[in-house]
Amino acid sequence: MMARTNPVQFAQQTRAEIAKVVWPTRREVILTTVMIFILAAVAALFFSLVDLGIRSGLQAVLEGLAG
Repeated sequence: MMARTNPVQFAQQTRAEIAKVVWPTRREVILTTVMIFILAAVAALFFSLVDLGIRSGLQAVLEGLAG
């Protein structure tokens, strides 16, 4: 069975754990946000080009079969 703690102990333990958290600086948050947007744009461009290639290839095959 799990040990039970009273609400006061729980609150104290929670505050102690939150105090251990290392929060990112404003600069780190901005840099990671910018990096995410850049990587999302690169991924969107990549998948758009792949989609265009597949669509063109499939269209060429279907036109070749239609004669």
